[in-house]
This record gives sequence, C-alpha cells and structure tokens, in this order.
Amino acid sequence: MAEQLTNAAEYTVSEIAQAVRRTVEENFDYVRVRGEISGYRGQHSSGHAYFTLKDADASIDAVVWRGSFARLAFKPEEGLEIIATGRLTTFPRSSKYQIVIENIEPAGAGALMALVEERRKKLAAEGLFAKERKRPLPYLPRVIGVVTSPTGAVIRDILHRLEDRFPTHVIVWPVRVQGDTCAPEVSAAIAGFNALPEDGPIARPDLLIVARGGGSIEDLWGFNEEMVVRAVAASRIPIISAVGHETDTTLIDYAADMRAPTPTAAAEAAVPVRSELIAYVDDQGARQRMAARRILSNYRDRLRAASAGLPRPADLIATAQQRLDHASSNLLAALRHAKQIKEIQLARVTSRLSLATLEATVHRARLRYDPVGARAEPAFKRMVSDRRQRIDSLGKLLLTLGYKSVLARGYAIVKDAGGELVRGKEFLAEGDALRIEFADGEVPVTVGEGAGPSGRPLPSVKPKKPRPSQDRDDEQPDLF
Repeated sequence: MAEQLTNAAEYTVSEIAQAVRRTVEENFDYVRVRGEISGYRGQHSSGHAYFTLKDADASIDAVVWRGSFARLAFKPEEGLEIIATGRLTTFPRSSKYQIVIENIEPAGAGALMALVEERRKKLAAEGLFAKERKRPLPYLPRVIGVVTSPTGAVIRDILHRLEDRFPTHVIVWPVRVQGDTCAPEVSAAIAGFNALPEDGPIARPDLLIVARGGGSIEDLWGFNEEMVVRAVAASRIPIISAVGHETDTTLIDYAADMRAPTPTAAAEAAVPVRSELIAYVDDQGARQRMAARRILSNYRDRLRAASAGLPRPADLIATAQQRLDHASSNLLAALRHAKQIKEIQLARVTSRLSLATLEATVHRARLRYDPVGARAEPAFKRMVSDRRQRIDSLGKLLLTLGYKSVLARGYAIVKDAGGELVRGKEFLAEGDALRIEFADGEVPVTVGEGAGPSGRPLPSVKPKKPRPSQDRDDEQPDLF
C-alpha cells in the first residue's frame, strides 16, 4: 500500500484546478440553465454582474461580463426565474464552478407578468400613474407626433384614419418597436418631441401617439421598461398610448394621458370627425341666430310695453312752455318799471352835480399836489447825480482791479483748447493746443519741445510779427 502511494503522480494545486476547468468546459460547452436569481445587487463598478442561480436543491454562481450585459434583452432582477444560456467554467481561486451567462430569458410568461406587476407597483408608489398627472387632450391639435415604426401597418392605419376624420399635419419619429433598442429609442423620441421649440423650423406637436401592433409579452417588453414609463410621465405634451391589441396592457398605458385599445382608436381619439364638426358648428350658428332673434323680439316687446306707460313729449314740455309764456308777458311791464326807477335815481344824483362843484374839487386837488411836484423834480435830479457818481467810481475800480489792466502791463493768460485756464506747466503735454490772451487779443499756440519738472514739455509760442504799440489809455472804455 505504501509502495502504491509512493508511485502515485504528484500535481500542483494549479494543475489540478486547470485540469478540472478543462474537463468542465469540454463537457459543458454551452448549456441552458433554469433557476431563480438570488443575491443580485446590480452591476459591479467594473460593469460585470454577479449573482447566484438556485432551485429547491442546489445553486450555481453566475457572472455576466460587461459586454454581454449591455446586449441582454432582459436585465437580471432579484427573485426573477430565468433560463440562462452560457458556458460552464471554474474559478480556480476559490475552487468553484460557475456559469458565464451570455443571454437571459424569463422562464415563461408567468415570470414576465410577475416582473411587470412588481414594476407597476414600484412606479405607482412613486406617483407616476396618478390621475392628477394626466392632462386633457387638445380638442383639435394642429400637429400630431407619432412614435412608431415607419414601415409597419400601424403608421398607415393612423394616417388613413386621420385623413378620413380630420386631415392634420403629422410628424413621424421612426423607432424600433421591438428588441433591445426599443426602449432607448422610444424614450429618446418622446424627449426629442418635447425638446422642439414652439416657434422653431419643425413644428412642436400638440399631441403624441406612441403606437405598436399586437404581439406577445416578449415582443411588447420594450414598452414595460422603466425608462419608457418615466419618459411618458415626464412629457409636457399629452400622450396617447396605443401599444398592442385591446387585450394587451403595458406599463406606459398607466403613465399615458389616455390609453387607446388600438392605433386606429388612437387616431379617432386624437381628432374629431371634420364633417360632424362642420355640422355641429352650423347647428350652433343656427341656434345662435335663433337665440339672437328671440332676444331681439323680447327686447322689442319690452320696449313697447315700457313706452306705453311713458307720458307724451308734448305733455312733458307743456308746463315749461306755460311758464315761459307767463314770463314773456310780464317782461315788458318789468322793463318799464325798471326804467322809471333808474330815471328817479339819476335825477337825484344830477341835482348834486354842478360846474362849480367840479371846479372846487379840482382846485383842492391842485393845492394838494403842486407842492409835491415842486419838491420831486430837484430830488430826482439829485438821485440821478448820485447814481452817476457811484457808477463812475465802480468803473474806475473795475479798470484798476480787472485782469485787462494786468494784461496791459505785459502779462498774458494761457488757456487750453476748451477755454479753461492752465495754471501750471505740469498740466501740459507736448502737442497740446493752447490759446494765449494778451491785452490786444488771443494767439493760438502749440506746446513744443522742452519739459518741466514733471517731465511734461513746455509750450513754445510760434513767433508773430510785432504790432505797433498803442496808447493804453485809449483802451479804457468810457462808461458815459
């Protein structure tokens, strides 16, 4: 026995692990395993997904690499019973075997329905299906956006039904309505329609229709994805859901503002029948005209009834006319009486007026005002003389203190181009335009080379021909 043990082959742990791995991979190349997902916590930071498949008696580790995870039509969820397709292999570090999954299918329609119900409860708890969120559909939309496949019978049915009922401008956003890219494309289409500006080159729809024909639950699965439901709930444009046949129900039916049993029914709900609308408008117009005539007739009868109780116009002015006649008859007598009174008053005043009385009044006024006039003339002459002397004194003072007399003594005033005084050479720069005022006028100059203490150049005056001297006394103005 000891000899047999001694002659046994010796392996390393790695060799054993690799041998077991080769054996497992050669005998179980691709397999389909049915089981319930357990321990799933979402994708790892690396992008891979790890969980366990189990049944009543056993369990197996499962891994989905990042590249395969992006291609999965159905994403793994905790508690979901699936059929996983992949290959068996081992993980030598922990001496475990595992399945590398490349595809996942729900294990029958029952599993999908359970998953849909679980999502429905989750989204309903968030309030995405609340009735308060649903908006009324526009009665007559000018533009309708349709999210569907451009090659299927659905879009033809919708366009044909709209043409029959009320021709409307339709914008189709082409999407795949089945497969892995269905949910992202439908979500992007809804968001794209909402992102259109109202006054942009492409008209922004007033109503959206998300439509697809009938199919199995697997075919309609893209319309049960959370991203599509959230896009429908977040849309600012009212949405009609028309996915599948009348018996088919998807999660966007709960989030949409209206659910139509078929795409054709969605088109019928989107617009009214044009002929019926015209007939309705005509009927409303006829009823309005009848109502207007009835109201006018009623007012006419009421006016007649009211006018019957009013007095005649002649009766209304009869009293006033009588008062006018009475006043006019008394006017002549009143004028005569007034004339007599005025004549009596005039006679009383005339008796007190005479030429002697007026001459006496004038004589008294003359005795009163002649002395005042005799005193006023010398006073006025003295006042004029005093004012003249004062003005002469001020004029002489002005000539003494004014800057003109300073200029006459040989000084000058330097002004800048704006007429402001230049008080020092530090305010000057080379090339500045100046004006120098002398007693006999101004001369324009330009600052030339040479600098003062501040580094600024000093002004240089262009030479000018001397003018003959004048008598400064001739420049003094004569005030009088």
